[in-house]
Amino acid sequence: MKFKELRYYYEKFKYGEDNFHNLMQFRVKEILLISTFYDAYIFEHDALLSEQIVGEYHQLNLTTVPRITSVPTGEDALELLANRHFDLVITTMRTGEDNTFELSRKIKEVNSEIPIILMLTVKSDIAIINRNRDRLEFIENIFLWNGDSKLILVIIKYIEDKKNAPYDTENGLVKVILLVEDSINFISIYLPLLYTEIMEQTQRLISEELNDNQKYNRMRTRPKVLVASSYEEGLEIYNKYREHLLCVMSDMEFYHEQQLDGEAGVKFLKMIKTEDPDLACILQSSLLSNRRKAEELGVTFFHKQSQFLLKDLRNFIIENLGFGDLVFRDERGNEIARAKTLSDFENIIPTLPMDVILRHTRQKDFSSWLIAHGEMQLAKKVRPVEVEDFDTYEAYKAYLIDQFRNLRRMRNRGKIVTVNRETITHDGVITRIGSGSLGGKGRGLAFFNSFLVTTEFESMFRDVRVKIPQTTIIGTTCFSEFVDDNNLFELRNCDDDDVIKKRFIGGVLSENVVAKLQIYLEEVKVPVAVRSSGLLEDSQSQPFAGVYQTYMLPNNADDIKERLEQLVTAVKLVYSSVFLNDTRRYIENLNYIIEEESMAVVIQEIVGQRYEDYYYPHFSGVAQSYNYYPIGNMKNQDGVASIAVGLGQSVVEGERNFRFCPEYPTVNYLSDADVINSTQTDFYAVDLSRKDFDILKGEFETLVKLRMFKAEKHKNLYHLASVWDPDNHRIIDGIGSPGPRIINFANILKYEYFPLSSIVKEILAMAQIALGIPVEIEFAVDLTKNENENIRPTFYMLQVRPMTVNFEESLVDIKSLSEEDMLLYTEEGLGNGTIDDIYDIIFIDPEKFDKTRTQEMCSEIDKLNTMMKELNREYILIGPGRWGTRDRFLGIPVIWSQISKAKIIVEVGLEDYEIEPSQGTHFFHNVVAMNIGYFNVPYKKKKQSFIDWSHIKCRNGATNYDYFTHIVSEEPFKVIMDGKNRKSVICK
Repeated sequence: MKFKELRYYYEKFKYGEDNFHNLMQFRVKEILLISTFYDAYIFEHDALLSEQIVGEYHQLNLTTVPRITSVPTGEDALELLANRHFDLVITTMRTGEDNTFELSRKIKEVNSEIPIILMLTVKSDIAIINRNRDRLEFIENIFLWNGDSKLILVIIKYIEDKKNAPYDTENGLVKVILLVEDSINFISIYLPLLYTEIMEQTQRLISEELNDNQKYNRMRTRPKVLVASSYEEGLEIYNKYREHLLCVMSDMEFYHEQQLDGEAGVKFLKMIKTEDPDLACILQSSLLSNRRKAEELGVTFFHKQSQFLLKDLRNFIIENLGFGDLVFRDERGNEIARAKTLSDFENIIPTLPMDVILRHTRQKDFSSWLIAHGEMQLAKKVRPVEVEDFDTYEAYKAYLIDQFRNLRRMRNRGKIVTVNRETITHDGVITRIGSGSLGGKGRGLAFFNSFLVTTEFESMFRDVRVKIPQTTIIGTTCFSEFVDDNNLFELRNCDDDDVIKKRFIGGVLSENVVAKLQIYLEEVKVPVAVRSSGLLEDSQSQPFAGVYQTYMLPNNADDIKERLEQLVTAVKLVYSSVFLNDTRRYIENLNYIIEEESMAVVIQEIVGQRYEDYYYPHFSGVAQSYNYYPIGNMKNQDGVASIAVGLGQSVVEGERNFRFCPEYPTVNYLSDADVINSTQTDFYAVDLSRKDFDILKGEFETLVKLRMFKAEKHKNLYHLASVWDPDNHRIIDGIGSPGPRIINFANILKYEYFPLSSIVKEILAMAQIALGIPVEIEFAVDLTKNENENIRPTFYMLQVRPMTVNFEESLVDIKSLSEEDMLLYTEEGLGNGTIDDIYDIIFIDPEKFDKTRTQEMCSEIDKLNTMMKELNREYILIGPGRWGTRDRFLGIPVIWSQISKAKIIVEVGLEDYEIEPSQGTHFFHNVVAMNIGYFNVPYKKKKQSFIDWSHIKCRNGATNYDYFTHIVSEEPFKVIMDGKNRKSVICK
């Protein structure tokens, strides 16, 4: 996927299919008010104009509050207009030497596009206007100031609506309300009522939205109000916007054929009802006797002098213009059902008699209701559909249900919405509890989910799905409230992790969070992972991968209260991890303080299926867009992936897994013999047999490690394994033959039963473009397939985080050094640049290494690392096998805080102990991010790599411990790393 394509999809996600961002392009931002000092005094003291405008805008959640500039005379106005841009001019009658009519002409000469509104300050001025109607050609409209600051807001909205209506109706299907009224006094009172009611009803609708972006878009789609003062002007607007009219409101008496016509309103509405009998219309009059004429026309009547005018207007908007509930009535007008939401509509439609559905269809009630609710595309789709288009009534009913259901589900795909029963199980939706940040991991998931949905990524691959698991995120505000409410911040200096965890578990989580978690568990019945999402976590400059724990909950207790207690406890333990000693030390090493970290929590369905009392996916993995160990013709940019049967712990903890390059998935890294020796023999699953467990014992408490024959028994190895044929010394693809099973994913990578390499390659490319830096992803795959139930093999994205690759030119040419100058040379080095301030080496003497004592080695290096931290000295760490492996027989199973002062880490091979380097482990990612040198030196010379053990052992200043030896040099060791060629040297 190219950058331009991704940019297109980002715009599509950000603004939506309907190009909401293009609506309301014209905004009134700068207003020039021309008024005498006296009129300015009236405005100021009657309404505190500027403050009131700002207040009205904020109250209605409108953006772009306009700025008002006042001048006392027309001359001042013309001078200002010649030098500054204004969007609107509001002038009073008294403007200095030029009268208002002459001034409006001069303003148009300066700027012919700027609209001019005349604001009368006294009612007697209306008579002047009536005598000078032939001089109003440059004035947009006239209003009478009545002390209500909403009138200024209405004038702004009136001008914006008039300017934006042509584009917005055509491109956004925005509806129009036509008001035909020539009374300056009445329109100045009535238009604020109308606009206020429309905006408040629109706000009521958007309050039901679950997504802030949709709320903003909904305000842009509110109906436009267009005003006409004569029959001809009203007819012009009607003809222009006929297909978009929502309602026509007409006065009884106004100008028709240049004459004041007392029956103009009746004539106008009669013409409209003839053309469009279903259009909602109102006849307004000061005379109650005109009600009979409205009834004869079949339109609503409003009495202008009624004290209930506002109430009547509100009821009409709610009941007739789709802003209220969709009320279903029988032929007598009796209410039989009411839909408040799209979900209600889905549930009600199947229960309605067909004659009721037919009546509402013919009246276009469904499309009107949808339009008022901002669902323009569905309204456009439903409006032209007739019952006669279907073979049966039931088929039409099913069509309506499907359309509404699809809309309700699709509208939130790729979005972050407030958690509720409806949205929890929807595909492509991330739900949230509480406010605040989503944290590093949550941000990555939310961002990538939006792209997966917007780009319709899975459509690139046949018969598979690509998505994230159902994910709910608790915002960081909940963490802050929990810590504050339970006085837990005092634990920031506590040295006892058990005390910290118990205090956090004893804390009280807010009732709102607990209630939302219970709703979540009522809908989710599969195992869930409770993951950290720290504010500093997985950012580009300070990744926290592996620092916090993840808790895997079986979520299978019989009592929901017990499941809820387990989930709440897991959330509290994730919260507590911010204060644990390893975390604090890690944060301090990055030059941060504990106060800067905050914690969101990601709750994610665990990918997989149940097999007996175990739950796991077919396989899981980690992939990186930049490969530090390419072989053959591979390039660094081709990336690398590691996969393993079952849960991903086998990969992220550095245990046995299978590694491949997404660009060359059929190229083997290892010889057949090495594949056999390193093949995965066991895998992780969630243990469903245990419903009660002590989560305090750690993240592995709820997991079980199974032998590989279990996966074969569950019929899950068919596409993942091959067989070693000892007689012919070859690997046979598939498991149709007897013999030792080799986990090499041949049917996936070689024969593409599932397009794993293609999916990983595309996701890595897209993510790297989107983040602007090499990335790492975690994923899981469920190959379950059931065509009858439309279940397809699915690739699940679990995490996406940035890697850090920073190549600077080496300051020293390695070629200029001789072997005698080198303490160590490797052609499998990671890192770049020169380091010349390290005086210490801590290493394991190969003769003292015992792979059965690696746990004791962990304790010893932890003490040495603590000593180095107290001395504030960095060191070179050298040892056999994998640093940080979970399998203690493959290396020394340290955690990062136990070696955090190591600036250079070296993994060496010994005779009969040749282990692949630990690429893919948790803290390896942090080694890269913190620019720490990482070297691999095989036992057998490979491309001339070597380590001079004899020189190291003979160095002066050595202190020997049980397993490790600590060397302190008088002169610093010089480390040279050539990142581009992966060659690294430690000089003597």
